[in-house]
Parts: sequence; structure tokens; C-alpha cells
Amino acid sequence: MRRFLFFQGIVPVFFLFAGCGMPHDFRSGILVDEFIYTEAPYPSCHAATIAETPDGLVAAWFGGTHERHPDVGIWVSLHRNGGWSISKEVANGYVNDTLRYPTWNPVLYQVPGGKLMLFFKMGPSPSTWWGMVTESEDHGISWAPSHPLPQGFIGPVKNKPVLLPSGELLCPSSTEGNGWKLHFEMTADFGKTWSKTDPVEGGGKDAIQPSVLFHPGGKLQALCRSRNRAILETWSTDGGKTWSPLVETSLPNNNSGTDAITLADGRHLLVYNHVLPPEGEAKGPRTPLNVSLSKDGKTWFAALVLEDSPISQYSYPSVIQSSDGLVHVVYTWRRERIKHVVIDPRKLKLKKIKGMEWPDKELNERMPEIKEFDEMK
Repeated sequence: MRRFLFFQGIVPVFFLFAGCGMPHDFRSGILVDEFIYTEAPYPSCHAATIAETPDGLVAAWFGGTHERHPDVGIWVSLHRNGGWSISKEVANGYVNDTLRYPTWNPVLYQVPGGKLMLFFKMGPSPSTWWGMVTESEDHGISWAPSHPLPQGFIGPVKNKPVLLPSGELLCPSSTEGNGWKLHFEMTADFGKTWSKTDPVEGGGKDAIQPSVLFHPGGKLQALCRSRNRAILETWSTDGGKTWSPLVETSLPNNNSGTDAITLADGRHLLVYNHVLPPEGEAKGPRTPLNVSLSKDGKTWFAALVLEDSPISQYSYPSVIQSSDGLVHVVYTWRRERIKHVVIDPRKLKLKKIKGMEWPDKELNERMPEIKEFDEMK
């Protein structure tokens, strides 16, 4: 991994400590803030995912020398007895003694009353990768040999599938081979047979890596990463079969992954970098990492700042709500570790977001201007 950060002006030492001087309102509700591991047999990691099984939480991510390196595999850790187990590699891109591909973007999904599924991507690059899947019958302890999805299917590209009232599993997906294009894949039998939608009309906008929210009346909303300086959205009123053209939301996007979930109380929770890229640019630094809530998916309220160090690379969150009502977020910490945060959504203190500015003047003033050149996605 090669990263180059250029800071304009002098950065005081206290900026380097995430949370230092953080307003209380934007940390309220955090119960646990921990690393899943502190040492690993590889230097770089990314793209964490999390699921709840009958035996506890399971997290996965990809790790290796650096993104795109053939030695990058999928690693899994189990949360048991109050702590995370030593991670182990459960899938990789090994083909033969002379050919091994990198793996990418694992996505965990616990089938209700059934197996734990692990989707991931395999191939030289995001524009040429293909979908893979493996399953565990013992809640993440052991895994069956992985196998490819049917040709032309990727599975959930970054964020978790959602189970529709129809019984279909809706997988938010996207492609990058001929421009960024968004689509959705469905399976009614948890991976045995598949179908997919047409690409969502972009109208000149580029979107990938959607996450799906539930609204009254059966409406679905997908929030997406973009190269348009804003999180994009699309809506479906027919159970995910067709989707409206992409439009910009009121929230910024720095060309980095987001994730969202509809909570049991009906509110929608989004984890993302609340960063507006520099004027005229599509990409911004991957810091700070924020949590916002909404009742309708349109008007958003600032809730948490999970990280605010200008060192950057707090990214690619994955979020679930466990059976006890708590919210779990895992994300990349500087491409070096995976972070796990537990949130009590009942204790969040909210401030309305106006325009695209985070409603914390002190934090906005403390964050220096950063221009990041990152060869990694």
C-alpha cells in the first residue's frame, strides 16, 4: 500500500488523536470502541463485514500485502466469550501453483435458521472480478470450499443483502468495467438460482456499492457511493424489480463506501465519511467517519463522529443491528486494522444537518485541509 498525504498548514499534535476534544454529543451512545485485532500476518486490510449468528458475531475482511496483490485473502474472526478470536483465512484466489488472484469485498449474510453465507469477489481488479460464495454450517467455525456464482453475477458487491417480505434475498450490486453502473441481484433460494435487474438509470451520474433501506408501504431506498460529490439515491416501489433514476441526496460523498440500515424502530442509520471533496474534485479524504439518522431517508441528523484524525483512511463501514437492539459497526482503520464499535441507538443525541456541513463548528475548524492521493480504492 502506498499513500501520500499532503497537509496545508501546521497540524497541531492534538489533531492526531481521534476523539480528542470531541463534543460530547457526537460520542454519546457508544458502548464499545475496539480493534478486532492488533497483530496480523499481513500488513494491510480493508472492506470489513459483520453478521450476527445464533452463536454470536462474525466479522470478515480482506487482508494481504496490499489491495490487488495476489496474496490477499478473506479472513474471519468470531466474537465469543466477550472477545474476538484470532482471525484465520477462509478463502483466497488460489488457482494453481503459478496462478493466484486477489480477493475483494467480503459480505456476510446469516440465513434465518440456516447457514452463514460469505460472498466475496475474485479477480485482478474491480472491473474484471467475478462473484464467489462459501457457506458455514457451524456459524463461522468451518467453511465449505468456495465456488463461483453463475456467470454475470457478482452477488452483494460491498453491503449486506436484505430479505424481502416476498422471501427473496435482494443483493445490492454494481459493476465498474464500463463505467460505474448500479443493479440488484435476487435469489429466492439463498443462492441456488439467481436473477437480476437492469442497470439503474444514471442520468450522467456514477454510482456503486448501494445499501438498501425499508420504508412504509413496501418502498425501498438505496443509498450509493458516487463520483458526484454526494451520496446518490434510488427508490423502488415494486419490491426491487425496478428502480428510479439516480439523484443526489443532501449528504456529501468523498468517493468512498458507505453502509446503512433500517432500525427496528423504523429510523434509518447511515455510516459514511461526511466529507465534501475539494472544489472541482470527485475524491476527498476518508476522514472523519460519521453516523447520521433519518426518519424518512431524506432529512438527516448528525449523531456520531467515530473517527476524526486527519491521518485518514477510516472507511468502508459495515453496519447491522443485533437481536438485542444494539448497532454494530466495523470499518477499516488506516488500512492497518479493523475497528468494531457498538452503539446504543436509544442514546444518540441528534443535530439537524443543514446543507452539506456537519453541525459542529469546533470539529469543522479543527480539521485541516487534506488532499489525499491514494492508489488504493
